[in-house]
Amino acid sequence: MISIPIGALEVAMVQTGARAVDTVRDTAAFARGVEQLGYTRLWYAEHHHSPAIGAFPPVVLTAHAAASTASIRLGSGGVLAPNHAPIMLAEQFGTLAALHEGRIDLGIGRGPGTFDEPTMRALRRGAGPTTDAEYREDVSEILRFLVDEVPPGPLPEPWLLSSSTAGATLAAELGLPIAFAHHIRPDNTLAALAHYREHFTPSRWCERPRVLLCVETVCADTQEQAARLSGPMDVVKAGLLKGQSDIPFPTPEEAAAHVFTEAEAQALTGFRAAQAYGTPETVAKQLSDLAALTGADELMLVTPVYVLADRLRSYELVAGYGTLEAAS
Repeated sequence: MISIPIGALEVAMVQTGARAVDTVRDTAAFARGVEQLGYTRLWYAEHHHSPAIGAFPPVVLTAHAAASTASIRLGSGGVLAPNHAPIMLAEQFGTLAALHEGRIDLGIGRGPGTFDEPTMRALRRGAGPTTDAEYREDVSEILRFLVDEVPPGPLPEPWLLSSSTAGATLAAELGLPIAFAHHIRPDNTLAALAHYREHFTPSRWCERPRVLLCVETVCADTQEQAARLSGPMDVVKAGLLKGQSDIPFPTPEEAAAHVFTEAEAQALTGFRAAQAYGTPETVAKQLSDLAALTGADELMLVTPVYVLADRLRSYELVAGYGTLEAAS
């Protein structure tokens, strides 16, 4: 059994041949589905200019999901601070928290959400990549505006997203709970979390170190079915390894016919070893082992598979091995 709360991360993969509007409509059905299964949180990631991932603002998806669900916590995982004015993020998520008391999270990240340089500059109004000092100031301003500018009342729960020791350092300094992107940089996980716990400073937002670990998870009734479902994302990852960020999200059939180089196959095998793939029993053990290894307080599963029904089935199978207790 998985003995800690489990949430879900929605990255809104756009199926080959589908319209973006179909994908965004699926997100509402997905939110209702994971709530019915008992998952504790559902977060939305910010992405731009990708044929494989929809450019749907997390604040909009959060608002839409909150209107069609009753209890699951919702929010960004994350909204990318360099792309937005801090006061606007505070006002947007502060308003959602007022409308849906006790259910809104504000997960803050740093990356631009795209590999396309013109898009990066458009998001930043012509500015270059944010510096460490600028990012720290952005996060500090968001927190300040939440307290000083948002009308009195319920506040969203802030989290800092991280995939490195640098992000863990900032989360520890500001006294924020950390959501670690193990699904992106698993090699950094243990060192970053150790640094976070060692240097954590209590704050009004968080009294003790608090860790959410995000894990790529594909669960199916058989190992072969899990491999088939994970194939489309493998093709996208192989493209990223070659610096190609314009790879569409293929069908499972197209992915099965894709020929990987030996280097790509080795890299993908190594990545899968750090995540959770396979039958319910296998996935439950992998997730339990990761929770024990990292000391995570919560898990969050990202399941980038092609069909909504298969994605929900994966979450359903994992739910059978979890406590899915409410996050505190």
